[in-house]
Amino acid sequence: MKTIWRIIYACIGLCLLTEVSFAQPTPSRLKTLDSALTILHEKALFNGVVLVAQNGKTLYKKAFGISDIRTQQPLSSSSSFNLASVSKQFIAMMIMQLKERKQLQYDDKVQKYLPSFPYEAITIRHLLTHTSGLPEYFDLAMRHNNTLDTLNNDKLLQLLTDINPALNFEVGLIWEYCNTGYVLLASIIEKVGGMPIEDFFKRNITQPLFLTNTFIFYLNMKSPLASNSQRVYGFERQNGINQLNDLMRLDGVVGDGNVYASADDLLKWEQALYTNKLVSQATIQEAFEPVQLKDGTKYPYGFGWAIKDNGKIVSHTGSWVGFRNSIERNLAQKTTVIVLSSSTSATVLSMTNNILSGQKVKLPQTQLITQVKLVDGTGSVARRASVRLKNDRIWEIGELQALPNEKVIDGKGLVLSPGFIDSHSHHFGGLEKTPEAIPSVSQGVTTIVIGQDGGSYSMDTLQNFIKKTPVAVNIASFTGHSTIRTQVLGARSLFRTAKPSELEQMKKLLQQELEKGSLGLNTGLEYESAFFSNREEVLALAKITAQFGGRYMSHIRSEDIHLEEAVDEIIEIGRQTHIPVQISHIKIAKKDQWGKSSQLLAQLQKARAEGVDITADCYPYNFWNSTLRVLFPNRDYTNPISAEFAVNQLFDPEKSVLVRFAPNKSYAGKTVSEIAQLRNEKPSQTLMNLIAIAADFEEKNPNFNEGIEAIMGKSMDDNDVANFLAWPHTNICSDGASSGHPRGHGTFTRVLGRYVREQQIMPLETAIYKMTGLSAEHLGINDRGIIASGNFADLVLFNPDTVIDNADIKNGKALSSGIEMVWVNGEVVYQAQKPTGIYSGRLIKRK
Repeated sequence: MKTIWRIIYACIGLCLLTEVSFAQPTPSRLKTLDSALTILHEKALFNGVVLVAQNGKTLYKKAFGISDIRTQQPLSSSSSFNLASVSKQFIAMMIMQLKERKQLQYDDKVQKYLPSFPYEAITIRHLLTHTSGLPEYFDLAMRHNNTLDTLNNDKLLQLLTDINPALNFEVGLIWEYCNTGYVLLASIIEKVGGMPIEDFFKRNITQPLFLTNTFIFYLNMKSPLASNSQRVYGFERQNGINQLNDLMRLDGVVGDGNVYASADDLLKWEQALYTNKLVSQATIQEAFEPVQLKDGTKYPYGFGWAIKDNGKIVSHTGSWVGFRNSIERNLAQKTTVIVLSSSTSATVLSMTNNILSGQKVKLPQTQLITQVKLVDGTGSVARRASVRLKNDRIWEIGELQALPNEKVIDGKGLVLSPGFIDSHSHHFGGLEKTPEAIPSVSQGVTTIVIGQDGGSYSMDTLQNFIKKTPVAVNIASFTGHSTIRTQVLGARSLFRTAKPSELEQMKKLLQQELEKGSLGLNTGLEYESAFFSNREEVLALAKITAQFGGRYMSHIRSEDIHLEEAVDEIIEIGRQTHIPVQISHIKIAKKDQWGKSSQLLAQLQKARAEGVDITADCYPYNFWNSTLRVLFPNRDYTNPISAEFAVNQLFDPEKSVLVRFAPNKSYAGKTVSEIAQLRNEKPSQTLMNLIAIAADFEEKNPNFNEGIEAIMGKSMDDNDVANFLAWPHTNICSDGASSGHPRGHGTFTRVLGRYVREQQIMPLETAIYKMTGLSAEHLGINDRGIIASGNFADLVLFNPDTVIDNADIKNGKALSSGIEMVWVNGEVVYQAQKPTGIYSGRLIKRK
């Protein structure tokens, strides 16, 4: 049983799908159409009939596929499809016939014919033109009927009578597509006509026009369907297997659908509309007049027909269960285009229209990845399977056979998983020079999440960058607290709390970014640009984030001497705002607190039990990468006592390497202890001097736009790192960049090689989940991170026996081994240890 939302999408979302077109059925276009339809059918994307005519003469007619998956009976142009919402034009015609016979008037109140109908102001015209304000009956039936109850027209009227639901808008005020109205029209036809609607339909439409394959059929209908009927059954392809997708428990109703007709009969029908066979031309013309609303404006819909190009074109589409149909009549050129489809794919509708309009059409492209060990990103046990992609999406998963002329990639038994999502990345800075994103894709990363540690670019800047410089990796971004703080306070006024007026400006800037798709608010509270903000400032901004459904991620205020207070702050933000909050690169960086990871995790777990959605990300290294200044938690950079505390508690000077040092580049690559020996100083004194030299360099070189100094600091315990990685609510991140710390090139392959294969601290499926599905969940990205039909095709194929990181402190840019292929949005961007030159990355926005 489909969900109500999917049903509503099927009925309403496609009801007026076809855009304004000027179909010109030239021979060359018809030839192109035939080729395209053949390809779509080969790719299992079309099962149906297309007919194109001009002046009533058929120019093109062809059937593709079967009428019933159970019998494999071939389709023909005389096969009868459920027309879905295209049925409405037949219902409207019967109303017009009754009106012409003076048995009713369009402006009669519905209550005249259906006395129990609870809305006095609604007329027949309102039902015909979708201006009644009535709610959709699907929702009413789903909420008030049980699953064994087949809805019919009488029961629908009774529902409206008993429940008397509020109208969606004042009668006649606006246009809103509504199937309920046409079901009621069918009931009026039965009441006024004095017979079942199927009999009235046969007597007044199908028999006069000699329509041999057109009929009404609905569940529990008293009159049996003729044994020689050529009824088509809808179906849906699911993971390579066709399954019935036909009438359901709502299909005891008639009026909004459940008229069946063949393509041949539909051509006869539409040609009859040029004549007086059914009603006069004056009456027909009223069906093609735009409805006038209460405010005097008009909407381009008449009686069962959408109206385009000032009345030159009338059309309608219909979608229900497996059927996707359309009919378009160009009244000026006397052309007719009929598309009937029964395989739940709507691709053919827009494609046919576009080809006949002379537009360029890009046919769907599929590729099949076979013979893989599928780890789908949910944490489920790996399984053997094949995966089919369609354009940029995952289409099918299972035991699949290649389609004709389909590209097939032999996975050779390797692991296929979702592309890894780096929830805390600094790789964006290297993309301008290297759009191939080698540091990321070479370790299987397909999405980088930037705007970290409080620093970010505007969403407009990122959008413009992607347009100007296509890249091979997806990008998503938070909005940095420090960035908007600097915009408002100024770079020289950051070492204080914000004034109320400044906080209001920051709120507005944050709101603008959230409206443009930022994932949420990100803070770097340990850094000077944000350190002097107070809790109230951060909380106020987090509350704005909550209003837009965003998230909060933080490099918390302290990872060492004030760790407990910093963790309390982020928990409290989550508690008060009710939004997900995440600790960036969780760690314990103070030596005498090593071994206390279990206590910290217990604190986080307690908060979760109390309703706070707090999570973390973590990288698999025991040394970090940051500025020297973070080693002075009290910001007293010239205090010898604090410097001694730093070298004894906060980092190991003998194992901590200076990554860069612009004032003296020869220091880069050396440990703090080695530099101290060169300077004949104690490590603590060298630490203070390096910070002072860097500050002096920055002051004398205000236009220097590269990093001045950075250190890889050894300050974590391996057991703590393992515990953090193993916590069920921790996802993997790199916190890496294109250079410097080896995590920028090796985080994800390090987890797979060392923590999964060698140390076996977690199963492969769990590790993949922490890199993909869990990361996507923590970020609010709902269409990536899991290999499932409909998700974007970000994938990585790797060898679990050889995958390993090769980057280390001495060679931080060494590429990983074992990553065989990487897809980003369905295109291979990395293969055989090198980029392919394809740049298919996109900017991901919060939805």
